[in-house]
Order: sequence, then structure tokens, then C-alpha cells
Amino acid sequence: MNNVQSLVPINVEAKTLQVPGARLHYEVRGTGPLLLMIPGAPADAGALAGLADVLADRYTVVTYDQRGLSRSTLTGPPADTDVTVFADDAHRLLAALGDEPAHVLGNSGGALTALALAARHPGQVRSLIVHEPPLPELLPDRDRWRAAFQDVHDTYHLHGAGAAMGKFITTVDGENAAPPAMPDPSQMPPEALEMMGRIQGNLDFFLPHVLLPVLRFTPDLDALRAARTPVVVGVGAASGDGVPALSARVLADRLGVEPLTFPGDHQGLALDVAACADLIHTELVRTVPA
Repeated sequence: MNNVQSLVPINVEAKTLQVPGARLHYEVRGTGPLLLMIPGAPADAGALAGLADVLADRYTVVTYDQRGLSRSTLTGPPADTDVTVFADDAHRLLAALGDEPAHVLGNSGGALTALALAARHPGQVRSLIVHEPPLPELLPDRDRWRAAFQDVHDTYHLHGAGAAMGKFITTVDGENAAPPAMPDPSQMPPEALEMMGRIQGNLDFFLPHVLLPVLRFTPDLDALRAARTPVVVGVGAASGDGVPALSARVLADRLGVEPLTFPGDHQGLALDVAACADLIHTELVRTVPA
């Protein structure tokens, strides 16, 4: 059913929300219970658009660009931005959408925003799915990862975004992971090309102002436990030994839940949308019955 559904044109309503220091771009599609999906930097809402399209027959899906990225423009000069700022944006966005608690799905760095949102504003979160949240502060070799991401940051200032992102990808995927396959631009749809261009434009904010503050984040596990919000921690079946997959397993253990295996690797939510959509729907129904 979902493969057919993904071929049907989906009506997407693009809107903006003014928040302190930024103007957020967000998109609404579908009908049903509210599902907020938060992408990780330096990507934007386009990374989850395929997944949102497939879920739009069951949910009112809201995706957005986090502040300073793509179409969510800053209204002041760029500044270091941590997870609490991103979580406050998500809180304001949900408040603007109404009083209904939302299912929340966070991917990669967006999962950190989702964790902070659920801890700080539990009444807004009906259930939570976090897919491979990078949490090096929870890992036993934290100092190693701190040094690795500091090196990415320093490389940006010394050698530019291209060299820094090469190191970043290796750190995220793990040293033993196969190099990511580079898509053929001539075979990519226009919207994918547009998103790649936007991501490239995000690097001069992400690398100097977001990378290190966000990766110093530690989730408030006591608050998450006290909130009793159902939490699903996802890890890709093909993920290697990079920070996100390692972090997901540690987080699941700290929360006393079994990690849920998703298709693919760290990019699985963008690449295997039909299977991931069915898995997400199954988990949301299971954790919060209608």
C-alpha cells in the first residue's frame, strides 16, 4: 500500500513561524494524529519529505528546517546554538500548531532536539521515536570523541567545509564503514538537487556554530523517565561503529528499553521510506493505542 501511496501527489502546505532570533520554515501534510518529524543538521525538512509523504495517509505530518538551516533564517548574526535553543523552537512550533500532544520523531541531531523537548515539555509529547541520536557524552570513550569532533571543527577553520565534512562523515559512520555512495546528479529529481544545494549552504553555520555545542548535549534521563512518555530508540541494521549507532544502544540501555532495528544505516529513514514508515506506524500504535 505504501509504495502506491508514495506515488500519489501529496499536498504540502508551507508556512513560517517567527521565534526569538529566527523565522522557522515548516511544512504540513496529511490528516490524522499530529506527528512532528525533526531532521538532523546540516540537513533540513527535505531529508524526511519522502517519509512524511508515505505517512501522510495516517498522520498530520509536520516537518521543519531547524533554525539557521536552509529556509529557517536567522534574524540576527550567527551564534553558537545548542540543543536547548533548538528544543525551544520545537516547543514553540508545537504550541503554534494547537493543544494536541504530538508524536515526535527525531533523526540524528534532530533526535537530540526531540529528547530535550520531551524532557522539558513532556505535556507536548505523546510518544517519542529517536533514530540514532549522536550522544558522545554518554559513551565510555567520551574524550576520544570530543577530540575527533574538535578536529572536525578545527579542520573547517583551517581547510574549509569540504575537508571538515569528510572527517565528520567518517566519524559519524565509523572508520570501518564503506564510503557512502555518491549519487549521480543527472539521475536525481529536482527536489533532491535543491536539497543538496541547501545542505551545502548550511555548512558555514553548522560546522562553526552547531557541531560542537550540539555534541556536548547530555539528555536529562531522569526527566524522561519521570515523564513516562513512551520512548523508542532506533538503530540502523547496517550501521557500523560510529557515534550515532553506539549512542543509540547506550541510550536504550540507560532508559531500560530494547533498541529497535530500522532498515539501512544512519540514512535509512531517507532511503527506505516505505519499510521505515510501516515500522514507525506499528510502534506508534503499539506504544500509544488509539
